[in-house]
Amino acid sequence: MLEDLLSKYPDLKHVYDLTTTHTRYRKRETINLIASENVMSPLAMLLYLNDMMHRYAEGKPFKRFYQGLKYVDELEVKASELMGQLLNTKFVDLRPVSGTTANAAAFRTFTKPGDKAVVAPVQAGAHVSHTRYGTLGALGIEQIDMPFSLEEWNIDVDKAVKLIEEVKPKIVTLGGSLYIFPHPTRPIAEAAHSVGAKVIHDVAHVLGLIVGGVWPNPLTEGADVITSSTHKTFPGPQGGLFATRLEEDYKEIGKVIFPMFVSNHHLHRLAATAITALEMREFGRDYASQVVKNAKALAQALASRGIKVVMEEKGYTESHQVVLDVSRHGRGTKVATALEEANIIVNKNMLPWDRPEDVKDPSGIRIGVQEVTRWGMREGEMDEIAELIKQVVVDKRDPAEVRRKVIEFRKEFLEVQYCFKISREDEVKLLSLLLHP
Repeated sequence: MLEDLLSKYPDLKHVYDLTTTHTRYRKRETINLIASENVMSPLAMLLYLNDMMHRYAEGKPFKRFYQGLKYVDELEVKASELMGQLLNTKFVDLRPVSGTTANAAAFRTFTKPGDKAVVAPVQAGAHVSHTRYGTLGALGIEQIDMPFSLEEWNIDVDKAVKLIEEVKPKIVTLGGSLYIFPHPTRPIAEAAHSVGAKVIHDVAHVLGLIVGGVWPNPLTEGADVITSSTHKTFPGPQGGLFATRLEEDYKEIGKVIFPMFVSNHHLHRLAATAITALEMREFGRDYASQVVKNAKALAQALASRGIKVVMEEKGYTESHQVVLDVSRHGRGTKVATALEEANIIVNKNMLPWDRPEDVKDPSGIRIGVQEVTRWGMREGEMDEIAELIKQVVVDKRDPAEVRRKVIEFRKEFLEVQYCFKISREDEVKLLSLLLHP
């Protein structure tokens, strides 16, 4: 039947082929080292395919503007409770559809146009939404860059405290998309609170490490709000959240997220988020610990092969990320493109010494090991990945030759780990129930 449809409708076949080919390519044939991606478990993926993707839910649980949502209400409350248990707070809101949306709501809650925000600069790892080029600028908030210590690859605490005391901003942002060491939340929060500022810590990249217990939870260190996506080190569906220490802040941001930034909030992701939270409660510590071990192992293996990995003097990394300076190998664009041709997927990235005009061809490469960890890879596999990267970047081997090795390597890692296991028979039954209730 499907073959007949594909034969009859060429455009249908084109869409079908692109989708299935992409899925096979990324899940079976590549080593994915994008630091902002991950894979859901089979159970989470199956429950993602539910009727809620057809439904609409303005408002919040039990206070909706539409009927027919009694099960959605219960599910949203349960998913929020599960995330709250992991984050040690009762105040979690899953309505943001992305981390950037969560940032926008938090920024808008505590500022008005013309107010000042002290932020980490983009070259030091801040996400673009924290800057004048993104959400912060769109809201009319003035960006003031926080001093950054290249020696520590982190915020310069003493200078940052002094700046906050002088500027008296309305908000201070921490966290970033290039994030290898924890930001100093406690002293920054103390300085911010002394001038009446709120601290908004973007933990999108490290949420899975936080709930896995290997990265500090900013909420317990003085941050007023954490914002996050739910699909990086936390291996859930694409989406967002914010969480707070105080009920008052939770309510105030909630009034902004709807109706200002979100109407319907993509309800089908709630079940997958809840399943992932349960899996992280069960397996998160082992997973997060292995992520950090793998990042350190990959960094060491790459450095031993002649590739410059930043911050050797501090053990390279404490997160899922490994940062390379490839300026002597052709710079970021050339290296990322060559690796992609070999089915090794990374992204170019600005480093602190890059100029703003280097954004299209920065000197850095950002690597994340959270997805390969989910596929069951450990320290030994990190050494193999480093060798494959070296063959492309240092040895200048033909990427097609390395690609064949990558595809062969991936054949041993096709089952997601650190999750609830279900049989193929169960998968078929559940899929049939979801598609043909």
